Amino acid sequence: MTLRSVVKGTGSALPKRSVSNAELAAQVDTSDEWIVERTGIRNRYIADDSETTATLAADAARKALDAAGIAAADIDLIVLATATPDQTFPATATKVQAMLGIDDCIAFDVAAVCTGFLYALSVADSMLRSGNAKRAIVIGAETFSRILDWEDRTTCVLFGDGAGAIVLQAEEGEAGILSTKLHADGRHNGLLYVDGGPSTTGTVGKLRMKGREVFRHAVVNLADVLGEVLAATGLTAADVDWVVPHQANARILDATARKLGLPPEKVIVTVDRHANTSAASVPLAFDVAVRDGRIKRGDLLVLEAMGGGFTWGAAAIRY
Repeated sequence: MTLRSVVKGTGSALPKRSVSNAELAAQVDTSDEWIVERTGIRNRYIADDSETTATLAADAARKALDAAGIAAADIDLIVLATATPDQTFPATATKVQAMLGIDDCIAFDVAAVCTGFLYALSVADSMLRSGNAKRAIVIGAETFSRILDWEDRTTCVLFGDGAGAIVLQAEEGEAGILSTKLHADGRHNGLLYVDGGPSTTGTVGKLRMKGREVFRHAVVNLADVLGEVLAATGLTAADVDWVVPHQANARILDATARKLGLPPEKVIVTVDRHANTSAASVPLAFDVAVRDGRIKRGDLLVLEAMGGGFTWGAAAIRY
């Protein structure tokens, strides 16, 4: 039998404050109609001063552990994907480790922006299959509201805060992660980036994006990598039960599904409720669909995302 990384439980967490388009329009030169037409977003959650990437990540991890029926003490690996860490260092994963009461385990962050969860998932999968760990928590968590320019209506309306987590366990069998594919192309740095950093400006900086160019690259790259990950498993789009995509923009989700010939009813969509939560969006959508009963054991899932860098990737999972 093949040793695979099996998803044992999922969890997610959102800040307390929910912000509708109407509330945002009272502060920014925009409207509900403008936002919905271009993005499909109707709502997002914004962290307050007491809520950080680490606190949201820990909450999501606890829920995933409860769903898995696994004690925190049995976890020997934490991989946290984030572009908005609590501190420059140490890794936010180590803060989560302490919050969960784990005295000793491997814990580190992965930075690949919106593709971060796919990168973290691939790393954890490799470590579990190699025997370096037996049980892992893989988390995507962000507080993107901290790096938004609230005077730039083209970007500030797109993002929200949140976290999602899954618990993986190495087991022999047919279920688990079947394949992952990752890519990056740093030539496109200037299309989606933050204009700050410790070694350049010494400041945190704000998010900057050229939306039209990002959209064009996203549709092509996501369709290609989904095809690639399916080919690696000998499967086709017709075999897929659910696509769990990065929740960037409803138009990107629609265009990618059409390019692959996938019916829209097979695509998990939460962007209307949560906006773009970067590395948190895939595990957050995953957890929502597990808990509302759409995703069931035995289903074939494909996860995909693209983010600044550019980075992009996909994973095929037998849930």
